[in-house]
Amino acid sequence: MEPPPTSDTMNDRDSDITATVVRERSRLVNFIRRRIRDPDDAEDVLQDVFHEFVQAYRLPAPIEQASAWLFRAARNRIIDRYRKKKEQPLTDLSGIDDDASGEYRLDLALPAHDAGPEALYARTVLLKALQDALDELPRNQREVFVAHELEGRSFKDMAAETGVTLNTLLARKRYAVLHLRARLQTAYEELDI
Repeated sequence: MEPPPTSDTMNDRDSDITATVVRERSRLVNFIRRRIRDPDDAEDVLQDVFHEFVQAYRLPAPIEQASAWLFRAARNRIIDRYRKKKEQPLTDLSGIDDDASGEYRLDLALPAHDAGPEALYARTVLLKALQDALDELPRNQREVFVAHELEGRSFKDMAAETGVTLNTLLARKRYAVLHLRARLQTAYEELDI
């Protein structure tokens, strides 16, 4: 059994925590902001990760490779945010007929959270494949896809905000969806879903 931590040990741990946060903060902020557009949401993720880090660092078992741990925790928090938004109904594509809208939707089918260990594994693999596929997209396609599908923003609002024409935004979203479908199809086939 481990002896209880002394005040010197606790002070050393607090110093280690502070040094790690100071050292990794800017890299971690950049990592999160590349994946989450809204600055407030990005800051929430950052604070959640640091809070989780402090709690985990104070446990008896030390965290090895704190930097890798922080980035893994941030990636997990970002995926959790995408999951929460994915579970909400996708917004309607304003100004697009229902017949044509199929080419603009991803229609990602995820197994339920509580469907057992195999479903949970499949869900994790699919969400990782989605994140990897999103990371592969050109920035302008990824931004349109995330803004529309995950943030629920309308094409009309995006066009007004960015000055990019509605047709260009629609084309970017369509190319993103085609790429994501192709990449996720491989994951579905490997999982035999």
